[in-house]
Amino acid sequence: MTTNLDRTAPRNLVAELPARLSLTPKTTLASQLDGAWWPYSRDLEAELPPLAAALEEPWGRVTRVTVNPTRWPVVPHTVAVHGRTLHVGWFAEQDPDKLILLSYTVGRSDLLVIPPETEPAAAARLMAAAAIPGSVLTAGVLMANEAAVGRGIRDAGRREATWEGEGGACMSPFGNPMERSALPLPGNGWR
Repeated sequence: MTTNLDRTAPRNLVAELPARLSLTPKTTLASQLDGAWWPYSRDLEAELPPLAAALEEPWGRVTRVTVNPTRWPVVPHTVAVHGRTLHVGWFAEQDPDKLILLSYTVGRSDLLVIPPETEPAAAARLMAAAAIPGSVLTAGVLMANEAAVGRGIRDAGRREATWEGEGGACMSPFGNPMERSALPLPGNGWR
């Protein structure tokens, strides 16, 4: 059986790039998420070592990771990280947009996983939202909210392009361009 990985960055390049990570500041406020991670590809074997290395200072050694397999084409059982083994598991019941990490120092930490193909502006909004202390928003809710924001931005862009393409034509209340003759005459009779 052959499995194709959807890679947006080659494996050797991913190992050299720093992990794109946003962590919730340490506070007494409990949050649904402990931050966000924006991987460069959907290749867990290439992506997990830089993530584990980036988290070693703030959280200690990460020993286990769990994912939902719907977002990852291949889920390896173990991944080599700097001469040690990181155990990887999967649960279909786990939120597909979340990564759970376990370490001896911090315990459990949950990260929002931002899809690698996400536009940078959307990823920045998601990383900021996931790192808000005390937030009660789950990974799925953040992703749904961002999808709605993205649709709104695209729709506004289309409306502006239509406006510009029609020479700034006035629109009827029904969203149709109005002919100049349909516009009401101003008080002095000029159009």
